[in-house]
Amino acid sequence: MYGSYNGRSGMVQAGAVAAVGAVLLLAGCSSSSGSSGSSGSSPGSGGAGKDAGAIGQRPRGSDPYWVNPDGNAARQVAAYTKDGDGENAGLIQKIARQPVGEWIGPDDPEAEVKGFTEAAEKAGREALLVLYNIPHRDCGQFSKGGAADGNAYRAWLEGVAKGIGDRRATVILEPDALLHMVDGCTPQEFHEERYDLLKGAVERLGQQPDTRVYLDAGNAGWRTPDALFQPLRRAGIAAADGFAVNVSNFQTTEASTDFGKQLSAKVGDKPFVIDTSRNGNGPYSGGAPEENWCNPPGRALGETPTTDTGDELVDAYLWVKRPGESDGDCKGGPKAGDWWPEYALGLARASK
Repeated sequence: MYGSYNGRSGMVQAGAVAAVGAVLLLAGCSSSSGSSGSSGSSPGSGGAGKDAGAIGQRPRGSDPYWVNPDGNAARQVAAYTKDGDGENAGLIQKIARQPVGEWIGPDDPEAEVKGFTEAAEKAGREALLVLYNIPHRDCGQFSKGGAADGNAYRAWLEGVAKGIGDRRATVILEPDALLHMVDGCTPQEFHEERYDLLKGAVERLGQQPDTRVYLDAGNAGWRTPDALFQPLRRAGIAAADGFAVNVSNFQTTEASTDFGKQLSAKVGDKPFVIDTSRNGNGPYSGGAPEENWCNPPGRALGETPTTDTGDELVDAYLWVKRPGESDGDCKGGPKAGDWWPEYALGLARASK
Protein backbone atom coordinates (compact mmCIF):
# COMPACT_ATOMS: atom_id res chain seq x y z
CA MET A 1 0.00 0.00 0.00
CA TYR A 2 0.96 3.60 -0.56
CA GLY A 3 4.40 3.08 -2.13
CA SER A 4 5.84 6.59 -2.18
CA TYR A 5 2.84 7.92 -0.28
CA ASN A 6 4.45 7.22 3.13
CA GLY A 7 1.73 4.83 4.11
CA ARG A 8 1.35 1.30 5.29
CA SER A 9 1.62 -2.19 4.04
CA GLY A 10 -0.87 -4.33 2.24
CA MET A 11 -2.20 -7.43 3.81
CA VAL A 12 -4.35 -9.65 1.69
CA GLN A 13 -5.00 -13.24 2.60
CA ALA A 14 -6.26 -15.57 -0.08
CA GLY A 15 -9.95 -16.24 0.46
CA ALA A 16 -9.52 -19.96 -0.04
CA VAL A 17 -6.96 -20.22 2.75
CA ALA A 18 -9.07 -18.19 5.15
CA ALA A 19 -12.18 -20.17 4.31
CA VAL A 20 -10.36 -23.41 5.13
CA GLY A 21 -9.30 -21.90 8.45
CA ALA A 22 -12.89 -20.99 9.22
CA VAL A 23 -14.07 -24.52 8.51
CA LEU A 24 -11.39 -25.92 10.80
CA LEU A 25 -12.38 -23.53 13.54
CA LEU A 26 -16.00 -24.54 13.31
CA ALA A 27 -14.99 -28.17 13.44
CA GLY A 28 -13.13 -28.00 16.69
CA CYS A 29 -13.12 -24.69 18.55
CA SER A 30 -14.67 -25.19 21.99
CA SER A 31 -16.44 -22.67 24.18
CA SER A 32 -14.51 -20.51 26.60
CA SER A 33 -16.88 -18.36 28.58
CA GLY A 34 -14.93 -17.75 31.77
CA SER A 35 -13.69 -14.26 32.56
CA SER A 36 -10.06 -15.30 32.22
CA GLY A 37 -10.57 -17.55 29.20
CA SER A 38 -9.63 -21.17 28.79
CA SER A 39 -7.92 -23.05 26.01
CA GLY A 40 -10.02 -24.17 23.08
CA SER A 41 -9.65 -27.70 21.80
CA SER A 42 -7.53 -28.53 18.80
CA PRO A 43 -9.06 -27.21 15.57
CA GLY A 44 -8.34 -30.41 13.73
CA SER A 45 -5.67 -31.99 11.60
CA GLY A 46 -5.43 -29.02 9.26
CA GLY A 47 -4.53 -26.61 12.07
CA ALA A 48 -1.62 -26.24 14.42
CA GLY A 49 -2.15 -29.70 15.87
CA LYS A 50 -2.51 -30.48 19.53
CA ASP A 51 -0.23 -27.59 20.48
CA ALA A 52 -2.89 -25.17 19.22
CA GLY A 53 -4.85 -26.11 22.35
CA ALA A 54 -2.37 -23.99 24.32
CA ILE A 55 -3.55 -20.91 22.43
CA GLY A 56 -6.41 -19.78 24.65
CA GLN A 57 -8.43 -16.61 25.07
CA ARG A 58 -7.28 -13.45 26.81
CA PRO A 59 -9.12 -12.05 29.86
CA ARG A 60 -12.48 -10.93 28.58
CA GLY A 61 -12.76 -7.89 30.82
CA SER A 62 -9.91 -6.03 29.16
CA ASP A 63 -9.59 -7.94 25.87
CA PRO A 64 -12.93 -9.19 24.53
CA TYR A 65 -11.58 -10.14 21.10
CA TRP A 66 -11.25 -13.70 19.90
CA VAL A 67 -7.86 -15.38 19.62
CA ASN A 68 -7.74 -17.64 16.56
CA PRO A 69 -6.04 -20.91 17.62
CA ASP A 70 -5.48 -21.83 13.97
CA GLY A 71 -3.77 -18.67 12.70
CA ASN A 72 -0.40 -18.46 10.98
CA ALA A 73 1.43 -17.71 14.21
CA ALA A 74 -0.17 -20.68 16.00
CA ARG A 75 0.82 -22.96 13.14
CA GLN A 76 4.37 -21.64 13.31
CA VAL A 77 4.50 -22.33 17.05
CA ALA A 78 3.42 -25.91 16.35
CA ALA A 79 6.05 -26.30 13.63
CA TYR A 80 8.86 -25.00 15.85
CA THR A 81 7.66 -27.20 18.71
CA LYS A 82 7.61 -30.25 16.47
CA ASP A 83 11.20 -29.48 15.43
CA GLY A 84 12.26 -29.15 19.06
CA ASP A 85 12.92 -25.41 18.71
CA GLY A 86 11.49 -24.22 22.00
CA GLU A 87 13.22 -20.84 21.89
CA ASN A 88 11.63 -19.74 18.63
CA ALA A 89 8.32 -21.33 19.57
CA GLY A 90 8.30 -19.20 22.70
CA LEU A 91 9.00 -16.05 20.70
CA ILE A 92 6.17 -16.66 18.24
CA GLN A 93 3.82 -17.40 21.15
CA LYS A 94 3.99 -13.64 21.81
CA ILE A 95 2.03 -13.23 18.58
CA ALA A 96 -0.04 -16.40 18.58
CA ARG A 97 -1.61 -15.67 21.96
CA GLN A 98 -3.04 -12.30 20.91
CA PRO A 99 -6.24 -11.57 18.95
CA VAL A 100 -5.52 -10.25 15.46
CA GLY A 101 -7.69 -9.00 12.63
CA GLU A 102 -9.24 -11.50 10.24
CA TRP A 103 -8.93 -10.01 6.74
CA ILE A 104 -11.90 -11.25 4.74
CA GLY A 105 -11.23 -12.73 1.32
CA PRO A 106 -13.14 -12.05 -1.89
CA ASP A 107 -14.59 -15.44 -2.73
CA ASP A 108 -17.20 -16.48 -0.14
CA PRO A 109 -17.50 -13.73 2.46
CA GLU A 110 -20.69 -15.03 4.05
CA ALA A 111 -19.25 -18.46 4.86
CA GLU A 112 -15.89 -17.07 5.91
CA VAL A 113 -17.33 -14.41 8.21
CA LYS A 114 -19.85 -16.86 9.63
CA GLY A 115 -17.01 -19.23 10.47
CA PHE A 116 -15.02 -16.58 12.33
CA THR A 117 -17.97 -15.05 14.18
CA GLU A 118 -19.41 -18.42 15.20
CA ALA A 119 -16.03 -19.56 16.50
CA ALA A 120 -15.70 -16.31 18.45
CA GLU A 121 -19.20 -16.67 19.85
CA LYS A 122 -18.49 -20.23 21.01
CA ALA A 123 -15.45 -18.91 22.86
CA GLY A 124 -17.50 -16.12 24.47
CA ARG A 125 -15.60 -13.49 22.55
CA GLU A 126 -15.99 -10.96 19.74
CA ALA A 127 -14.60 -11.26 16.21
CA LEU A 128 -12.29 -8.58 14.81
CA LEU A 129 -12.81 -8.32 11.04
CA VAL A 130 -11.02 -6.24 8.42
CA LEU A 131 -12.76 -5.44 5.13
CA TYR A 132 -10.30 -4.68 2.35
CA ASN A 133 -11.99 -5.22 -1.00
CA ILE A 134 -12.82 -1.77 -2.34
CA PRO A 135 -12.63 -1.49 -6.16
CA HIS A 136 -9.30 -0.15 -7.48
CA ARG A 137 -7.67 -1.02 -4.17
CA ASP A 138 -4.13 0.21 -3.44
CA CYS A 139 -3.97 1.93 -6.86
CA GLY A 140 -1.91 -0.78 -8.51
CA GLN A 141 0.70 -1.17 -5.80
CA PHE A 142 1.69 -4.19 -3.67
CA SER A 143 -1.91 -4.99 -2.64
CA LYS A 144 -3.72 -4.08 -5.82
CA GLY A 145 -7.05 -5.73 -6.50
CA GLY A 146 -10.46 -5.50 -4.89
CA ALA A 147 -13.98 -6.00 -6.16
CA ALA A 148 -14.53 -5.68 -9.91
CA ASP A 149 -16.94 -2.76 -9.55
CA GLY A 150 -19.39 -1.09 -7.21
CA ASN A 151 -22.13 -3.66 -7.65
CA ALA A 152 -19.69 -6.50 -6.98
CA TYR A 153 -18.56 -4.73 -3.81
CA ARG A 154 -22.11 -4.26 -2.58
CA ALA A 155 -22.86 -7.93 -3.16
CA TRP A 156 -19.67 -8.91 -1.32
CA LEU A 157 -20.56 -6.61 1.57
CA GLU A 158 -24.02 -8.12 1.79
CA GLY A 159 -22.35 -11.51 2.24
CA VAL A 160 -20.21 -10.08 5.04
CA ALA A 161 -23.27 -8.66 6.82
CA LYS A 162 -25.18 -11.93 6.52
CA GLY A 163 -22.15 -13.82 7.81
CA ILE A 164 -22.03 -11.63 10.90
CA GLY A 165 -25.73 -12.01 11.61
CA ASP A 166 -26.55 -11.13 15.21
CA ARG A 167 -23.14 -12.12 16.54
CA ARG A 168 -20.67 -9.64 18.05
CA ALA A 169 -18.13 -8.17 15.68
CA THR A 170 -15.88 -5.15 15.30
CA VAL A 171 -15.16 -4.17 11.70
CA ILE A 172 -12.23 -2.09 10.45
CA LEU A 173 -13.51 -0.69 7.17
CA GLU A 174 -11.30 -0.47 4.10
CA PRO A 175 -7.73 0.48 4.99
CA ASP A 176 -6.37 3.09 2.56
CA ALA A 177 -9.66 3.63 0.73
CA LEU A 178 -10.17 7.14 2.07
CA LEU A 179 -6.51 8.13 2.16
CA HIS A 180 -5.83 7.20 -1.43
CA MET A 181 -8.52 9.62 -2.55
CA VAL A 182 -7.06 12.42 -0.45
CA ASP A 183 -3.49 11.89 -1.68
CA GLY A 184 -4.54 11.54 -5.32
CA CYS A 185 -3.32 7.95 -5.68
CA THR A 186 -6.83 6.81 -6.64
CA PRO A 187 -7.93 8.56 -9.86
CA GLN A 188 -10.55 11.27 -9.47
CA GLU A 189 -12.99 9.40 -11.69
CA PHE A 190 -13.45 6.75 -8.98
CA HIS A 191 -13.92 9.11 -6.01
CA GLU A 192 -17.67 9.64 -6.11
CA GLU A 193 -18.39 5.92 -6.29
CA ARG A 194 -15.92 5.16 -3.51
CA TYR A 195 -17.47 7.67 -1.14
CA ASP A 196 -20.86 6.14 -1.91
CA LEU A 197 -19.54 2.62 -1.26
CA LEU A 198 -17.93 3.56 2.05
CA LYS A 199 -21.01 5.40 3.27
CA GLY A 200 -23.20 2.52 2.14
CA ALA A 201 -20.97 0.01 3.93
CA VAL A 202 -21.21 1.94 7.20
CA GLU A 203 -25.00 2.05 6.89
CA ARG A 204 -25.39 -1.61 5.89
CA LEU A 205 -23.14 -2.96 8.64
CA GLY A 206 -24.88 -0.66 11.10
CA GLN A 207 -28.05 -2.69 10.54
CA GLN A 208 -26.47 -5.67 12.28
CA PRO A 209 -27.55 -5.61 15.94
CA ASP A 210 -24.13 -6.16 17.55
CA THR A 211 -21.58 -4.85 15.04
CA ARG A 212 -19.29 -1.86 15.51
CA VAL A 213 -17.72 -0.14 12.50
CA TYR A 214 -14.53 1.94 12.42
CA LEU A 215 -13.57 3.77 9.21
CA ASP A 216 -9.88 3.77 8.41
CA ALA A 217 -8.34 7.24 8.79
CA GLY A 218 -4.62 6.89 8.11
CA ASN A 219 -1.77 7.48 10.52
CA ALA A 220 0.11 10.21 12.33
CA GLY A 221 2.93 10.19 9.78
CA TRP A 222 0.67 10.97 6.85
CA ARG A 223 -0.91 14.37 6.19
CA THR A 224 -2.83 16.15 8.96
CA PRO A 225 -6.31 15.92 10.47
CA ASP A 226 -7.21 19.06 8.51
CA ALA A 227 -6.84 17.09 5.28
CA LEU A 228 -9.00 14.22 6.49
CA PHE A 229 -12.05 15.39 8.39
CA GLN A 230 -14.12 16.48 5.40
CA PRO A 231 -13.45 13.22 3.49
CA LEU A 232 -14.34 11.26 6.64
CA ARG A 233 -17.64 13.10 6.81
CA ARG A 234 -18.39 12.28 3.17
CA ALA A 235 -17.53 8.64 3.85
CA GLY A 236 -20.16 8.37 6.58
CA ILE A 237 -18.27 8.84 9.85
CA ALA A 238 -21.41 10.30 11.46
CA ALA A 239 -23.11 6.90 11.30
CA ALA A 240 -19.99 4.90 12.18
CA ASP A 241 -18.91 3.97 15.68
CA GLY A 242 -15.60 5.72 15.14
CA PHE A 243 -12.42 5.55 13.09
CA ALA A 244 -9.15 3.59 13.07
CA VAL A 245 -5.62 4.98 12.96
CA ASN A 246 -2.19 3.50 12.30
CA VAL A 247 -3.47 0.38 10.53
CA SER A 248 -0.41 -1.58 9.37
CA ASN A 249 1.85 1.35 10.24
CA PHE A 250 4.48 1.95 12.90
CA GLN A 251 3.64 5.32 14.46
CA THR A 252 3.90 5.30 18.25
CA THR A 253 0.81 4.97 20.38
CA GLU A 254 1.45 8.42 21.82
CA ALA A 255 1.64 10.02 18.38
CA SER A 256 -1.40 8.04 17.20
CA THR A 257 -3.43 9.12 20.22
CA ASP A 258 -2.60 12.77 19.65
CA PHE A 259 -3.41 12.48 15.94
CA GLY A 260 -6.66 10.67 16.68
CA LYS A 261 -7.79 13.25 19.20
CA GLN A 262 -7.15 16.11 16.80
CA LEU A 263 -9.18 14.34 14.15
CA SER A 264 -11.92 13.36 16.58
CA ALA A 265 -12.48 16.98 17.53
CA LYS A 266 -13.28 17.71 13.87
CA VAL A 267 -15.74 14.84 13.38
CA GLY A 268 -18.09 15.15 16.31
CA ASP A 269 -15.78 13.76 19.03
CA LYS A 270 -15.94 10.27 17.59
CA PRO A 271 -13.84 7.65 19.43
CA PHE A 272 -11.12 5.70 17.65
CA VAL A 273 -9.01 2.56 17.80
CA ILE A 274 -5.24 2.30 17.31
CA ASP A 275 -3.35 -0.49 15.57
CA THR A 276 -0.44 -1.20 17.94
CA SER A 277 0.63 -4.46 16.30
CA ARG A 278 4.12 -3.37 15.21
CA ASN A 279 4.68 0.08 16.70
CA GLY A 280 6.83 -0.89 19.68
CA ASN A 281 9.91 0.89 18.28
CA GLY A 282 8.06 3.55 16.33
CA PRO A 283 8.50 4.30 12.61
CA TYR A 284 11.58 3.46 10.57
CA SER A 285 13.60 6.40 9.27
CA GLY A 286 16.34 4.60 7.35
CA GLY A 287 16.55 3.53 3.75
CA ALA A 288 14.63 5.00 0.84
CA PRO A 289 11.83 7.27 2.17
CA GLU A 290 9.37 5.93 -0.38
CA GLU A 291 9.70 2.43 1.09
CA ASN A 292 10.37 3.00 4.79
CA TRP A 293 6.88 1.66 5.51
CA CYS A 294 7.49 -1.67 3.76
CA ASN A 295 8.93 -4.47 5.95
CA PRO A 296 11.16 -2.05 7.86
CA PRO A 297 13.89 -3.71 9.95
CA GLY A 298 14.23 -3.34 13.69
CA ARG A 299 10.55 -2.92 14.47
CA ALA A 300 8.84 -4.44 17.52
CA LEU A 301 5.45 -5.60 18.73
CA GLY A 302 3.49 -2.84 20.43
CA GLU A 303 0.95 -2.79 23.25
CA THR A 304 -1.09 -5.95 23.40
CA PRO A 305 -4.74 -5.67 22.36
CA THR A 306 -7.04 -4.28 25.02
CA THR A 307 -10.13 -2.15 25.51
CA ASP A 308 -8.67 -0.87 28.79
CA THR A 309 -6.77 2.08 27.29
CA GLY A 310 -7.29 4.58 30.09
CA ASP A 311 -8.60 7.13 27.59
CA GLU A 312 -12.30 7.64 26.94
CA LEU A 313 -11.68 8.55 23.29
CA VAL A 314 -9.53 5.49 22.57
CA ASP A 315 -11.88 2.53 22.38
CA ALA A 316 -9.14 -0.08 21.98
CA TYR A 317 -5.59 -0.96 21.09
CA LEU A 318 -5.89 -3.61 18.38
CA TRP A 319 -3.59 -5.77 16.28
CA VAL A 320 -5.28 -5.06 12.95
CA LYS A 321 -2.21 -5.88 10.88
CA ARG A 322 -1.16 -9.44 11.70
CA PRO A 323 2.45 -9.34 12.92
CA GLY A 324 4.68 -11.58 10.84
CA GLU A 325 2.77 -11.17 7.57
CA SER A 326 4.65 -9.35 4.83
CA ASP A 327 4.02 -5.80 3.67
CA GLY A 328 4.97 -6.74 0.12
CA ASP A 329 7.87 -8.03 -1.94
CA CYS A 330 10.37 -5.48 -0.66
CA LYS A 331 13.48 -5.90 1.52
CA GLY A 332 13.48 -9.61 0.80
CA GLY A 333 9.91 -10.20 1.86
CA PRO A 334 7.30 -12.42 0.17
CA LYS A 335 4.17 -10.95 -1.42
CA ALA A 336 1.83 -8.85 0.67
CA GLY A 337 -0.02 -10.85 3.31
CA ASP A 338 2.20 -13.95 3.19
CA TRP A 339 3.53 -15.29 6.49
CA TRP A 340 7.23 -14.46 6.97
CA PRO A 341 8.61 -16.29 10.03
CA GLU A 342 11.95 -14.47 10.05
CA TYR A 343 10.24 -11.10 10.26
CA ALA A 344 7.86 -12.38 12.94
CA LEU A 345 10.82 -13.53 15.01
CA GLY A 346 12.45 -10.13 14.65
CA LEU A 347 9.33 -8.37 15.91
CA ALA A 348 9.05 -10.74 18.86
CA ARG A 349 12.74 -10.48 19.83
CA ALA A 350 12.62 -6.69 19.78
CA SER A 351 9.44 -6.41 21.84
CA LYS A 352 9.47 -5.59 25.53
